[in-house]
Amino acid sequence: MELESHIERILWTEEEILKRVSELATQIIDDFKANSSSLVLIGVATGAFMFLADLVKKIQLPISVDFIRAESYGSGTESNGNPRISCDVKIDIKGKHVILVEDIVDTGNTLSCLISHLELKGASSVSICTFLDKPARRKVHVEMVGGGKFYRGFECPDYFVVGYGMDFAELYRNLPYVGVLKPEMYQ
Repeated sequence: MELESHIERILWTEEEILKRVSELATQIIDDFKANSSSLVLIGVATGAFMFLADLVKKIQLPISVDFIRAESYGSGTESNGNPRISCDVKIDIKGKHVILVEDIVDTGNTLSCLISHLELKGASSVSICTFLDKPARRKVHVEMVGGGKFYRGFECPDYFVVGYGMDFAELYRNLPYVGVLKPEMYQ
């Protein structure tokens, strides 16, 4: 496959990813089984679509699912630091326990914006379930709402990664693993 030749190295294989997704789903079930009737998982489009799909298949609770879109990257490799919501949720989340499902938490700017937005829409709690967490790049301390929790798939080193839904210029989302993109592919 031509796309694979663009990858410097694989950080997490498909098998490692699916194992970790199952572990996260188990944690979520344990934490929300008493409140499952009001549980909503909101995927942050587009990067989280694969993670969200795999995650919801493993959560054996009655849940609602929706998407929200926040844009801050364009076609570059760095967030512009000023996210905006370009497509809002359709589900009424007032009084609901929301888990925001992200592909990667980098600076924290987008996440902070989304949490504030969901709080204003009346969510009783907002938790985060991020596939990758890149704390080395954090600029904003992210506050959960209503006792929300922070679930993390993997801690990501400070590389530009693609695959498993994550892209560069809308490419590489379909890779079943997460890899480091060769710098010559985006410079």
